[in-house]
Amino acid sequence: MNIMDFNVKKLAADAGTFLSRAVQFTEEKLGQAEKTELDAHLENLLSKAECTKVWTEKIMKQTEVLLQPNPNARIEEFVYEKLDRKAPSRINNPELLGQYMIDAGTEFGPGTAYGNALIKCGETQKRIGTADRELIQTSALNFLTPLRNFIEGDYKTIAKERKLLQNKRLDLDAAKTRLKKAKAAETKSSQLNSARPEGDNIMVNFSYMLNFLHVKWLKIWAEEVTKSEQELRITQSEFDRQAEITRLLLEGISSTHAHHLRCLNDFVEAQMTYYAQCYQYMLDLQKQLGSFPSNYVSNNNQTSGTPVPYTLSNTIGPSAVASTGSLVITCPPNLSDLKDSSSTRKARVLYDYDAANSTELSLLADEVITVFSVVGMDSDWLMGERGNQKGKVPITYLELLN
Repeated sequence: MNIMDFNVKKLAADAGTFLSRAVQFTEEKLGQAEKTELDAHLENLLSKAECTKVWTEKIMKQTEVLLQPNPNARIEEFVYEKLDRKAPSRINNPELLGQYMIDAGTEFGPGTAYGNALIKCGETQKRIGTADRELIQTSALNFLTPLRNFIEGDYKTIAKERKLLQNKRLDLDAAKTRLKKAKAAETKSSQLNSARPEGDNIMVNFSYMLNFLHVKWLKIWAEEVTKSEQELRITQSEFDRQAEITRLLLEGISSTHAHHLRCLNDFVEAQMTYYAQCYQYMLDLQKQLGSFPSNYVSNNNQTSGTPVPYTLSNTIGPSAVASTGSLVITCPPNLSDLKDSSSTRKARVLYDYDAANSTELSLLADEVITVFSVVGMDSDWLMGERGNQKGKVPITYLELLN
């Protein structure tokens, strides 16, 4: 029974405090009550903390979008995180593209130029996918996690203490208002007691009785002066203590900025490593693909002339030059001499070449074939022979052997 009485009294006290704060807050909004202003330094700290929270949330969310563009995947990771479970491993886009390229190259044939190139590109894409996965893991650990810890930890503590400071301020202002009203009642009571009305008529006596009752009611407020002054001292002390606690927490924002700066440097370093790896992978891939011919100078400048490798000038060296439209075709002197005779010679294939039709012969880099000239054949072509296979071959893909 005593425990129940205690709970009821506590509930009533809490309800009274809540009502007092609500009244004070409403009167402040209506301009009917005074409000204790926080000092400028504390206001600046509060503003700095709120600004830090807002921009940290925006940076964190956009970084998550950058690292994981798929919103469904982000939601899934969030759910697994809240369930304190590890999200299942998922193949990323570069890895998926790389696997498709490898499968396609295998289907077309690793011995063909296109199939071989697809396989090499696929392997590079899968390496980029691995680097992308490492970037996400490193960034999540060294950058996103500290930002999230601030939002869900430090700032929540600051917000809690800030709300408590607001309640202490409302209690302080409510105590000031009660003290002000009590003093006003005491003053009015003394004025009424010193001014007894003259005369003995009934109306005068009745009026005096009403004033007497009013004074009795006002004296209740007068008796509250001492109590209100004591309450004001208590609320002022609690407000000052809470303001100091809040100020100490807010001053830690500068340390938070310094910590986030170190995390930002880690994020930049992770990105730098990732992009350096990707650049090196693509550079290696470009070197590997350098052995494959480029059929045209550009997609917008196609002619019916012979395909010209873009590395030809560096491979063949000084040569005669024949112009076909806007294409420049190089032809080694020894091959030009061969075209003027009917003899056969051995030639090494410089690049892979896929035959465009049944009259041409497909070539593999570094193989040796027999070549000879045929009367009436285009000047850019020779007849190639490999075993029982025979067909036209572009002279720019050949190096005549002695």
